[in-house]
Amino acid sequence: MNRIKFPELPGLKVTIDSVEYQPHAQTPEDRPHCFVYVISIWNHTERPVTIVARKWVVKDEGGDLEVLEGKGVVGLTPRIEPGDKFTYNSFHLLRSLSGSAEGSYVGCVHSEEDDSRWVAVRIPRFGMEVPGSWHYC
Repeated sequence: MNRIKFPELPGLKVTIDSVEYQPHAQTPEDRPHCFVYVISIWNHTERPVTIVARKWVVKDEGGDLEVLEGKGVVGLTPRIEPGDKFTYNSFHLLRSLSGSAEGSYVGCVHSEEDDSRWVAVRIPRFGMEVPGSWHYC
């Protein structure tokens, strides 16, 4: 299978603003641990960027991977103007007491000449751990 790799765009950046465990969230029995996160996508470039797709890789403490891909971000395809940011919240559900998530967004850079191009920006890895859980080496 051929994979398309998009170049990263200097000036397009993702920050993880917060990650919180939600012990009272209604979750399926097989994935009982809910973590809500807030992410900002910053456009420090000179061109507008529209985020059109996402890919997440979520790993639990047992090493199991879940890959999530889809269009847009939380049902939107936000256009981020130069100097602006798009902030949203969503969640991951884990089977285990801890895990991590990382990924990337695919965007389209708009130019005045209308020669748009595809780019990617990495979502930094962040950890998720149920408060009070103990992990031994």
